[in-house]
Amino acid sequence: MGTVSHEFKTPISSIQMGVQLLENEKVGLLNSEQKDLINGIKDDTDRLLKITGELLNITQVESGSIQINLLPSEIKPIIEYAVNANKSAADNKNIQIAIEMDENASTAVTDSEKSAWVLTNLISNAIRYSYENSKISIKTERENNQVKFSVSDTGQGIQSQYLKKIFERYFRIPGTKKKALV
Repeated sequence: MGTVSHEFKTPISSIQMGVQLLENEKVGLLNSEQKDLINGIKDDTDRLLKITGELLNITQVESGSIQINLLPSEIKPIIEYAVNANKSAADNKNIQIAIEMDENASTAVTDSEKSAWVLTNLISNAIRYSYENSKISIKTERENNQVKFSVSDTGQGIQSQYLKKIFERYFRIPGTKKKALV
C-alpha cells in the first residue's frame, strides 16, 4: 500500500504543475467558468493528496511504524478540520453536527494530524450509520489530565456480542444492510 500511495503522488504533482501553468496569466487569461473548473481541479487534487497521505498512515499503522509527534495543540482546529472534512456527507443526509467542548479541555499534548485523522474517521462512520435528519454529537472533556473525545450518533449501534471484534481486520457485522467494514 505504501508503494501504491507513493506512485499516486507523481501524477498528482503533474496535475498540480499543469494547473499552475494554466493559472499563469503569461500563458493566457481564463474566463470565469475556466477559473471555476481550475479551482475544482485544485480542490480535487488536494483531496487526492490527503487520501494518499492517509493511505501511507494506514500502512504505517498496520506495520507498527507510525510516528507520533506529540506537541501542545489547540483542540478546536482538530475538531473543525474533522467536521469540515465530513460536511458534505452530513449535508447530504441532513445531519446536524453538534460540538460541545469542555473549556478546561481546549488544549492537549497530542499529534494533531493523527488526532484529526482518527476523529475524521469516527465522524464519517457516524454519518454513514446515522439516519437522515438526525444529529451527531462531538464532545470533549478533561478526564484525569487527558482530553477525551467522544462521537455519538443515532444509528443502530453495534450489538454487544460484536464489540470485541470491531478492531479485527475486515470483520463485518452479520446482516448489516451496508455490508460495511468495521
